[in-house]
Amino acid sequence: MRLLVLAIILGLALPAYAEGFISRLLNKPVPGGVAVVDLGPGASAPSARYQGKPVLIIHEDQQRWIAIVGIPLSVKPGTEQLQVADKTREFEVGSKLYSEQRITLKNQQQVNPNAKNLARIERELTEQTNAYQQFSARQPSNLLFDRPVSGELSSPFGLRRFFNGEERNPHSGLDFAASRGTPIKAPAAGKVILIGDYFFNGQTVFVDHGQGLISMFCHLSAIDVKLGDELLRGGVLGKVGATGRATGPHLHWNVSLNDARVDPAIFIGAFKP
Repeated sequence: MRLLVLAIILGLALPAYAEGFISRLLNKPVPGGVAVVDLGPGASAPSARYQGKPVLIIHEDQQRWIAIVGIPLSVKPGTEQLQVADKTREFEVGSKLYSEQRITLKNQQQVNPNAKNLARIERELTEQTNAYQQFSARQPSNLLFDRPVSGELSSPFGLRRFFNGEERNPHSGLDFAASRGTPIKAPAAGKVILIGDYFFNGQTVFVDHGQGLISMFCHLSAIDVKLGDELLRGGVLGKVGATGRATGPHLHWNVSLNDARVDPAIFIGAFKP
């Protein structure tokens, strides 16, 4: 009897809602991770911004609105602020140690490009940055993503990378080991917003899943979609290759939230603290 009474008391002490599936899946608040911030109930979705950029808002379990915030790798552990209308909500960012990767490239232009290639890289960077900054009104079809290919995970997100001994930007995506020609499938429905053949990324496709949630697939051997195409979840967008700066066939997959590159492993349930 005493145990029953205690259970009832503890039950009454719990909040009116339990953490939902999406919160459990995505809330990995570390640099390069995702913070899920509770915005409370309401008749309509509030708007929120982080570092001046709009963030993804969804209604979880028909109970409350949550903000799904991408945290750049450059953010230091500590307290961050989300702007919600005229108020701020704070969330804590923890720490995460990322490993190192050392790669030897025969093509020195892919380590220290000349002036002509640098000009090309700058133009291509602007194109891709503009794509990452798009924010459409559509709701993502799903937030537990499908794996775009069935290959094993190879290079993880966030690796500090050294090319021929020289440090470059950290690894901004997740690599899958897969053979050339393997079909690449959309992990969620979305619109093709950019296609290119880039110096570093090779043949590349950007897909907008909605509200600043954007995937980038690169090093493709073939692209099977056109600009503006609407892809269903599981729709084939191209084939695995080794174009651009790649040492062999694989898929490099980026996920961006509010223009912050975050660990794609979070969205497929494969995140490692």
